[in-house]
Amino acid sequence: MTQVPIAERLRPTSLEEFYGLDQLDPSFVAQVRSAQGRIPSVILWGPPGSGKTTLAKLIGGSFACEFVELSAVLSGVKDVREVVERAKQLERPTLLFVDEIHRFNKGQQDAFLPHVEAGTIALVGATTENPSFYLTSALLSRLRVMTLKPLAKSALEKVCLRGEQLLGIELSGESRALFEEVSGGDGRRLLNLLEAFSFALQDSRACTREGVKAFLAQAGHAVYDRDGEEHYNIASAFIKSLRGSDADAALYWGFRMIDAGEDPRFIIRRLVIFASEDIGNADPRALQLAVSTLHAYELIGLPEGRIPIAQCITYLATAPKSNRSYVALNRALAAVKGAPHVTVPMHLRNAPTGLMQGLGYGEGYIYPHDQPYAYAANVEYLPDGVPGQPFYEPSDRGNEKTIRERLQWLREVSSHAGGKRDKSQ
Repeated sequence: MTQVPIAERLRPTSLEEFYGLDQLDPSFVAQVRSAQGRIPSVILWGPPGSGKTTLAKLIGGSFACEFVELSAVLSGVKDVREVVERAKQLERPTLLFVDEIHRFNKGQQDAFLPHVEAGTIALVGATTENPSFYLTSALLSRLRVMTLKPLAKSALEKVCLRGEQLLGIELSGESRALFEEVSGGDGRRLLNLLEAFSFALQDSRACTREGVKAFLAQAGHAVYDRDGEEHYNIASAFIKSLRGSDADAALYWGFRMIDAGEDPRFIIRRLVIFASEDIGNADPRALQLAVSTLHAYELIGLPEGRIPIAQCITYLATAPKSNRSYVALNRALAAVKGAPHVTVPMHLRNAPTGLMQGLGYGEGYIYPHDQPYAYAANVEYLPDGVPGQPFYEPSDRGNEKTIRERLQWLREVSSHAGGKRDKSQ
């Protein structure tokens, strides 16, 4: 007889045992608890192991109904029609649960519409993909979307403790945290790993952190503590590889984090910061690509989202580097702190009223667009009390070389035009 997997044996049988209800619409939860009125037709959207199938079964168990389960991978319109025909013969309502509903094409999804609308069946669909992109607008208009998130750390700990009790093992707090970490918020994955660990367990001493770490390494699961030192070590190695223009190393460290369960958004945020801090105006397209990578990932998710991330990593690693904008930022901030209350020079002030004009507001201002090359030479824009040395000094790399040459040309134009404007004007 085939042994039932631990994840199935520990599947919650009541709403009280289900983790994540507090993240759902309270009115929906109240309706399921009370089992009053019509069975809600909903789309359960969330990552693997977040409880979509379990919640669907709990809905079916709460209402007095016929619960029918189909998989969109193995079923088609013919199967849906058979369910509908049986539903018409029954006195009690039918709840049809379709797993991976996003795999149905437009025509297959349209087959649900008249039966959901007529109340012949209540439809609960589960998907790991964004319903906005994979489900038709007609179907979405008839169903509510409930978003399930990866299990929180506290929920994973409870799942792990239940698994330990069932398997007759006891982990240390540190070793339990490793299972929680590699699970990536997936309760089913955590339990499956825990069950495999119990089968491989030869000595109770293996329940220590080192024993669990060795098991996970052999099982091909990288150990990566998002709240510990290793998180910061690998993130540091990732950034330093980018800064050192080593695309191969940056790819390794970046995808080592993702493979170990790190949220890809963390890596992409680092890429956005790096594009501005370490590349800057040497290649302004770097920041554009990094921001576009964030948008692309939000659009398509994993696993395909790894492709634009890899593109961004390789582009940023091989782009010309300059931190001169970042240096300029710090110089400007130092100047602000050193002279926080200096007044705006009169020639830079607007004069919207006659009174302000009479007081000298805007007097002597030169409009650059009326000057040759749209440049008013020797106009002083910094106030008295602020050091006159440049904050921004472009490098001679990439696009900044062009900026550097332009600034040098502007200085030459100013030198030919005469002395600097008096800051008191």
